[in-house]
Amino acid sequence: MNKLVAMLGCAVLALSLSVSAQDKAKKEPSEKQKAQQERMKACNEKASDKKGDERKKFMSACLKGEAAGASDKQRAQQNRMKDCNKQASDKKLKGDERKGFMSGCLKG
Repeated sequence: MNKLVAMLGCAVLALSLSVSAQDKAKKEPSEKQKAQQERMKACNEKASDKKGDERKKFMSACLKGEAAGASDKQRAQQNRMKDCNKQASDKKLKGDERKGFMSGCLKG
């Protein structure tokens, strides 16, 4: 009887160690997951000054490993768009008049 109890005890112990090892293996991230986590951390730090859609675009590009954000040419166009849009708003332009003004402003 004592031998049976001892054998059952050993079996339970071995089974619990096996389950524990499996649980630990499941919780450990893979190398690929670790790399993605590091990339997320780095991109998140770089995006700390961005908000909204700008942040979403930046994070998407950064996590894919693409060049961070817009190129100089794209930034220049965006700034031109902001300036022209402000001028059109200041002049209270609407409809076709606004479209015409924006078209000319963005070309020049």
